[in-house]
Amino acid sequence: IQLPDATHPPVVKVRFAWPLDEVTAGHPPAPEAWEKSVTIKEEEFTRAVSLALFDYLRKSHTRGFTVSLSGGADSAAVVALIHMMARLILAREDAAEILEKLPFIRRPQDPADLTGQLLTTAYQATRNSGGVTRNAAAVLAKAIGARHHELDIAAIHESYVDLIGKAVGRELDWKQDDIALQNIQARVRSPGIWMIANITNTLLLSTSNRSEAAVGYATMDGDTSGSLAPIAGIDKAWLRKWLRWLETDGPIIGGAPSCLPELSVINVQQPTAELRPADAAQTDEGDLMPYPVLDVIERAAIRDKRGPADVFEIIRREFPHYPGALLLTWLRRFFQLWSRNQWKRERYAPSFHLDDQNLDPKTGCRWPILSGGFRLELDELTNRMNGK
Repeated sequence: IQLPDATHPPVVKVRFAWPLDEVTAGHPPAPEAWEKSVTIKEEEFTRAVSLALFDYLRKSHTRGFTVSLSGGADSAAVVALIHMMARLILAREDAAEILEKLPFIRRPQDPADLTGQLLTTAYQATRNSGGVTRNAAAVLAKAIGARHHELDIAAIHESYVDLIGKAVGRELDWKQDDIALQNIQARVRSPGIWMIANITNTLLLSTSNRSEAAVGYATMDGDTSGSLAPIAGIDKAWLRKWLRWLETDGPIIGGAPSCLPELSVINVQQPTAELRPADAAQTDEGDLMPYPVLDVIERAAIRDKRGPADVFEIIRREFPHYPGALLLTWLRRFFQLWSRNQWKRERYAPSFHLDDQNLDPKTGCRWPILSGGFRLELDELTNRMNGK
């Protein structure tokens, strides 16, 4: 057997040409109205997450979604995206063909009917929950057609506090036990909502956003509970902007804007975890820092890999109306919380990657679980600021 000459390998010739799409050959499709919108980022976000939710649902062989609807911005965004998915599907000429991929769906009359077949929500109240968030959750759930429950978990929460107080031999109080008393409220919400998801064979969606993930502003095994985290790659400042847009304008569906005006009950609120007593007037930004500042720090430090000194100069230029000492306090808080909370990010539910800033350590942003936390760099920066 004679091997072929290495310089002249054998060649097999066949008649082949790439087939041309009869529809698009020489005639690329005209852009749809939404593709020419001045709010293209909001349009693309709405469609990308809606498609991702539908595809994840189809491939997971489950029968819909379950969300712990707190009456705040994050959970509102998640359920609004599910409803937008319903609107986008039913606006298509091939809607019936698409819905065949979900054989458990009965022929929906409208987007609210389809949402009701897909989505179950629950508002879980403790004594620290307020009427504003309870009403907001109910109004939004009704507007989109979700099957909504109101669960009073105050007795469950208080039984845990009493149980542990007796075990340690003292009454727990907010002065000594602030974090523990906040976290137990978030954690007692997890078993019930998981149970609803199990009963209905649906996906439990976590509602954490990227800003919270960056600094660990979430309770592990509490509000992080879920099998999918649709908005964990989105920063809070932009998410709130998107909710305001969805309230007044919304995506162009079927050639016309499709807004959700009931989101006004969400958008008028200041974001709060609502875990401390009402007289504490707890807000997310009071616990952390203004979300726009947090997001600029996170983008520069994590995406762009800039050190504390560089990031400080960036936020001084971006936010000149804040005193330098306050900006430095926020900067130190960010780096400390970022470094301490990698273990939480390791345990977050999978999230969608929608830009280049995702913090998912499984696929996008590796970081050591334990580190020095930039202590030396932050101390040097502080000393320089203080003239030492």
